[in-house]
Amino acid sequence: MSRTTSAPTSSTFRAPEIMQRSRITEGQPFPLGATWDGLGVNFAVFSAHATKVELCLFDSKGETELERIELPEYTNEIWHGYLPDAHPGQVYGYRVYGPYEPDAGHRFNPNKLLIEPYAKQLIGTLKWSEALFGYTIGHHDADLSFDTRDSAAFVPKAKVIDPAFTWGSQSFKRTPWDNTVIYEAHLRGTTMRHPAVPEHLRGTCAGFMNSEVLQHLRKLGVTSVELLPMHGFVDDKHLLEKGMKNYWGYNSIAFFAPHAEYLASGKINEFKEMVAHLHDAGLEVILDVVYNHTAEGNELGPTLSMRGIDNASYYRLMPDDKRYYINDSGTGNTLDLSHPCVLQMVTDSLRYWATEMRVDGFRFDLATILARHAHGYEERHAFLVACRQDPVLSKVKLIAEPWDCGPGGYQVGGFPPGWVEWNDKFRDNTRAFWRGDEGQVAELASRLTASGDYFNQRGRRPFSSVNFITAHDGFTLRDVVSYDHKHNMANGEDNRDGTDNNLSWNHGCEGPTDDPEIRSLRLRQMRNLMSTLLLAQGTPMLVAGDEFGRTQQGNNNVYCQDSELAWVDWELDDEGVSLLAFTQRLIALRHRYPILRRGRFLVGKYNEELGVKDVAWLSPCGNEMTEEQWTDGNARCLGMLMDGRAQPTGIRRSGADATLLLILNAHHDVVNFTLPEVAEGNHWQCLIDTNLPDVAHIERLEFGHEFIVTGRSLLLFELQKDTQ
Repeated sequence: MSRTTSAPTSSTFRAPEIMQRSRITEGQPFPLGATWDGLGVNFAVFSAHATKVELCLFDSKGETELERIELPEYTNEIWHGYLPDAHPGQVYGYRVYGPYEPDAGHRFNPNKLLIEPYAKQLIGTLKWSEALFGYTIGHHDADLSFDTRDSAAFVPKAKVIDPAFTWGSQSFKRTPWDNTVIYEAHLRGTTMRHPAVPEHLRGTCAGFMNSEVLQHLRKLGVTSVELLPMHGFVDDKHLLEKGMKNYWGYNSIAFFAPHAEYLASGKINEFKEMVAHLHDAGLEVILDVVYNHTAEGNELGPTLSMRGIDNASYYRLMPDDKRYYINDSGTGNTLDLSHPCVLQMVTDSLRYWATEMRVDGFRFDLATILARHAHGYEERHAFLVACRQDPVLSKVKLIAEPWDCGPGGYQVGGFPPGWVEWNDKFRDNTRAFWRGDEGQVAELASRLTASGDYFNQRGRRPFSSVNFITAHDGFTLRDVVSYDHKHNMANGEDNRDGTDNNLSWNHGCEGPTDDPEIRSLRLRQMRNLMSTLLLAQGTPMLVAGDEFGRTQQGNNNVYCQDSELAWVDWELDDEGVSLLAFTQRLIALRHRYPILRRGRFLVGKYNEELGVKDVAWLSPCGNEMTEEQWTDGNARCLGMLMDGRAQPTGIRRSGADATLLLILNAHHDVVNFTLPEVAEGNHWQCLIDTNLPDVAHIERLEFGHEFIVTGRSLLLFELQKDTQ
């Protein structure tokens, strides 16, 4: 039976004492949010089911409510008004009236101060209190009850901004997809232990634009920095009670505002300055964005913003009982991008970051949710259509995490042209191959060629596959080769959190060891994994710190660890220095040889005119692989011969006609590999040997027709002409 509680009328509330009442006119329903026009501020907020909306003005610190003003107009489901006396810096929130009827999906409660969905800046932090909840905690009717406590003292407030910023004459040209190397980084974690960043700037945008941080990225050779969530987010109550925080930030509450703690100056222009500095260093800025859910949780969560503004419009609710939320995100709720105003909010947010903030691209957390109807994922969902036809969004980098926990949630290769996708199959197969698992060779060939079995369709290109060995969630590169099992006890969940499917191997000892043989093998395996990532076709993504082998001590789920466990340690030992130099060399080779980032899929096609194939797969005897060898579960060594001469006419670039041979040997023992015959006057030159990472040693190597490949090692050769 439906239970309805009528929200109190405005007469129930006593407006705070004020010195004077602000003038208010009807204003305009567009644009949404608070917009300063030089004369005053226009306020506009969407709510299809509200009966009244009050704009609440606060002092500059957001501590004292000064005035409540009823928005005078309602046009096309937009409540709006114009304050000619308001200026940038004005702090505000909303109280929204309407039915409190959870069974029908309505949870209006004007006792709860609400964050503006279009807020461009937030001040203050969320202070957990029972007053934040629209219902009375502990009541026998649970969320069907109605709470009358005022939440204003506990919720962050929005601030009106002046968007003016001088970008100067800087002209930044985005990196083509086929030359992109992504560096996934946590803004705070990257700088908290960096010795060159002043302590008061660590963990902020100002710290990330430090010259030595940028110099490291430039020398490394990456082209694009992908920052973990920068939108305003809140820390979960249960984490704060355990002395932890929501470190990763996948708990958004404000899609237009930078997270307040990331601004050392307290001004949003600090974010713009960081972008300008990254662009000046030749680096793109990609944001990891979370539009699939909000921090308001399920029916027992707090009322912070959209739940109190129009719960039935913003969220996907169970069709047979709208009291409950569809939880495809696994976090309690799911935003409903099938609703036109919710879709508008998300696309407005993306355009804002792409234009006003000059961000170059976005990585979408649980992206399949954004394109889900009631029956499941739909490629023609309005969100994907909007991105494809939008004159702004169609020109920025769009990266999908193509899975979630909802129906039909796994969609690797299923996104439309114009998108690139995280490819977890590359991660899993590469880890399994170098661990020595059986039956990995055939699949490895597909992963090395940008997973054409998933992406070679509809004119998509190899860069559509974002290859990675590690990401923010899971083991670091060093931990992949140092631990058989996760070690997450520090998270306070009895090691139940985080995946158990790590495809890792400790090489004989769990965790740190002084054994020189184990340490040497682990370092070589890190080089193997990094080489496979950076020499494969597709778009490589590495994680901050993996370039020099940082560790999280076996914790594969540091989402709650805002501590040295998760922060990047910049004090490098000899192994770290060596791995960093090796990674720099790999990225430099990738940039030098276009054949490693080819514009067409390698499919083994024979060019009759030239008598070559674009790729040939070789067994250790030097011949092309047979069907029997492909299906041999014990096969662990493979050669990949890439002939640049087979590039299609019209897309050749300098160095594109190079011929490279990649040999991967996951056997524990040496393999005698017969190198392909070469024409007179040519020879094979070794460019990479993960067993001998020192470049000088590689360049002095002399060998004959048969090459001894060290156990668990990778080699890259180039066909070169003999010098006179």
